[in-house]
Amino acid sequence: MPGRSCGGFSLIPLVVFLAAFSLASGCKKASPPERLTPAKIHAITRELSEAAHAAAPKGTQIHLALEASAGNPEAADRLDITLPKGEADSVAQSETARIQQALGSVATRHGFTEAPSESREGILFFYLRGGTRTHQVHIHLRMAAAEQARSSSPQPNGAKLAIILDDLGSDRRAAEEIFDLPYPLTVSVLPNHEHSREIAEEAESRGYQVMLHLPMQAVASEKREAQELRPGMRAGEVSKLVHQFLANVPGAVGVNNHQGSEATSNPRLMRELMPVLRDHHLFYIDSRTTAATVAYQTAQSSRVPSAFRNVPFLDDVEQVEAVRKQLELALRGAREKGEAVAIGHPHPATLQALREVLPEAQSEGVQLAFASELVH
Repeated sequence: MPGRSCGGFSLIPLVVFLAAFSLASGCKKASPPERLTPAKIHAITRELSEAAHAAAPKGTQIHLALEASAGNPEAADRLDITLPKGEADSVAQSETARIQQALGSVATRHGFTEAPSESREGILFFYLRGGTRTHQVHIHLRMAAAEQARSSSPQPNGAKLAIILDDLGSDRRAAEEIFDLPYPLTVSVLPNHEHSREIAEEAESRGYQVMLHLPMQAVASEKREAQELRPGMRAGEVSKLVHQFLANVPGAVGVNNHQGSEATSNPRLMRELMPVLRDHHLFYIDSRTTAATVAYQTAQSSRVPSAFRNVPFLDDVEQVEAVRKQLELALRGAREKGEAVAIGHPHPATLQALREVLPEAQSEGVQLAFASELVH
């Protein structure tokens, strides 16, 4: 059949061309989203954490688990956000909504979709990219660390163990891992480090006990702090330096020595230090970095509430199994002596061992306590 024409041109070829073009366009599939590498997922997890920190109320605990890996494409990074106990449900709901909004902004920027899930406590959801789960987010309420620990503690008059974690101040991430442990731990913060002040403030707000990890001169050629107590210092110099250190570690209620094998074995220096601590209403824990120490005896004679480390250091060997064995020795020491003071450091192996062993402490008849509870 002859085709209709317009101005001398046939319309049939044009119609056929447009139909073919439309069909071809309709069959063209959209490009799949770019697959994220584990490193990129981890970077986004940190962005989500930073957004949550900025939006969350003071006292919120945020823990990261970077689990995405090339070897396990089903694994997703985890972000656990624990709000402090609110005064009312409406307060918690408002805080949760604020955090979700902050997280959503990051997720939208990276092209994620959100998939809710069920949780018996709090809010649980996933972020997906191209149908693949990349992140699990859990927002839930929990009592502050100290409150939870007290609510689950054994009856009083049992064996007590105080665990002091030294050398805080430089590693912010290590501090956050400690803050994820819901036990009455004591953190001892070095002054004048990059994060000393904020770690001390946050530890206190989350219910942990804060001590000043007081730099003192050592006998050996260990790495020295820029400022430290040294034999030969006058009483006024000691007082001034301690005052400066305390200003940088707000909330400190006690002191233990950082290194100090030379300083703590010097009777004159210890006699100059103890009245300063007494005037600041601080207790003293002798870390016992040398058998020649006179610090505890001097504190006692100066009427400064005091105690000393009476079980081996937890992490002279930085391996999980080794730290676990030391923790078992500390628990045994607490049962045998009635109370024990243990000291460790925020090494990855130490923190992992604490996560594994501390839940067993109560069943072994030991009550975890703050260092202040064991001074006399």
